[in-house]
Amino acid sequence: MSKKRWIAGVLIALMTAALVPGAGLDQAAGAKAADADPAAAAAPTPDITLESKDDEAPTYQAGQTKKWTFVVRNNSADPDDVKKNIVITVRPGENADSWPFKLNYQKYKVKIDELPVSEKGKEIAFDFTQRDEMPTGISTLEFSISADGTDTTIEKFYVNTTAKPQKTQDDNSSSGSKDSESEGGDAMPVDIGGVSNGDASYSSGGSQGSGSVPRVIVTGFSTDPAEVRAGSDFTLTIHLKNTSKSTKVQNMLFDLAAPTEGTDEQTIAPAFLPTSGSSSIYLEGIKANGTADISIQLNAKSDLLQKPYSIDLSMKYEDADSNQIDASSSISIPIKQDARFELSEFEISPAGIAIGEEANVMFNLYNLGRIKLYNVKAIFEADCIQKEEVFVGNVDSGTSASIDAMLEGKKGTEGPGKVTVTLRYEDEAGKASEMTSELELEVMEEMASDDVMMEEMVEEEKGFPVLPAVLVLAAAAVIAAVIVIVRKRKKAKIQNEEEALLDELDRPSEDEQY
Repeated sequence: MSKKRWIAGVLIALMTAALVPGAGLDQAAGAKAADADPAAAAAPTPDITLESKDDEAPTYQAGQTKKWTFVVRNNSADPDDVKKNIVITVRPGENADSWPFKLNYQKYKVKIDELPVSEKGKEIAFDFTQRDEMPTGISTLEFSISADGTDTTIEKFYVNTTAKPQKTQDDNSSSGSKDSESEGGDAMPVDIGGVSNGDASYSSGGSQGSGSVPRVIVTGFSTDPAEVRAGSDFTLTIHLKNTSKSTKVQNMLFDLAAPTEGTDEQTIAPAFLPTSGSSSIYLEGIKANGTADISIQLNAKSDLLQKPYSIDLSMKYEDADSNQIDASSSISIPIKQDARFELSEFEISPAGIAIGEEANVMFNLYNLGRIKLYNVKAIFEADCIQKEEVFVGNVDSGTSASIDAMLEGKKGTEGPGKVTVTLRYEDEAGKASEMTSELELEVMEEMASDDVMMEEMVEEEKGFPVLPAVLVLAAAAVIAAVIVIVRKRKKAKIQNEEEALLDELDRPSEDEQY
């Protein structure tokens, strides 16, 4: 049975070869082409490739910083295939001595979030500085390329290095004089919008080198938030620049020192304190003619006055020959204080007025903050009164001001009406601010005096309790009538008794009768 199946399989294979002419020849030709040209049988082109833009090996000089531009391409066969999170990293290799460039200044890595399929590709660049001790020759650089969903690939490029020329004694002298002239101007203090830079002192920690002192200056600063308020935390970012065109600086240590503020021993403290507890900042280095930023989070003392406060910045760093350099600078940070005040209760006399009449309003303003209030003005507004403005003037910190206004009734209200009191003031910079409050004032419609009296009488009559009064009067009348009747009856009885007694006295006695 198995023999029959084997024969059937052979027959099917022969029939297939007969139906597809040339199939066996194509396979044989492909095998021969692979044998003749090994590149044809190599792996296909990676989806992501890296190429030098100039398509040639660049040449670097000792100590020279130069930009090397590359082109990254997405070569996917699918035109809709967008590569994401592409990372190109320069690999120094295991032997750092053979690496032709300095490693002190940056991470040699570039990230591309998204890269669509395109013949043009995307340009990236690396800034390399040749090491001074590199000889003239050719070095190899390896670049690793990775992305989401792809394997990491390695690309190799060549670079030409040029050895540092040997100088004679006369050359060193003239070179040192030239460097001193070109760099000497940086020693002058610089004032850039609240920033001043001091001199740099040079102390030898190794070979003197060219004798040129690389200087680091503060080019500016920024705060987050932009306005620093007393009692709040803020982030201070200082912008630095290495003014030397040929020498790097490294191993940098910065220290901030703020002035002490306070009126007595219990309140004396630095105007600014670091929230982390340390006022020192470390920076690895700045390349020649390069820039860098340092940041620190600070807290502004709550009782600071509204004015600029200076912070001293001391700097310690080393040049390429490990010579230590000390420098200093200062920045000025303006502090803002929030206005804080209270209003006393409103005294209104009278509490109700007629249209055309006036009510007197008095109250006090207490300045409880640490800033002076300028051009204070009180404005009274409502539909029921004429608009009234009272100019108060300046109110010093810790003092009070009295505000007295006369408000004239303009329109009647149903019960007490709301009057808006707006207090406007300015700070030292002329920035205007305001706060609002409210008071109540009743304004009655104007009417004739007779009509007012009649209305009051009608209101009194309407409000008088008639029925109980009638009942009381009726009861009083009955009681009075009863009293009169009783008195009359009593008087009549007494009179009858008197008459009867007189009659008895007038009759003759029995002896007289007989």
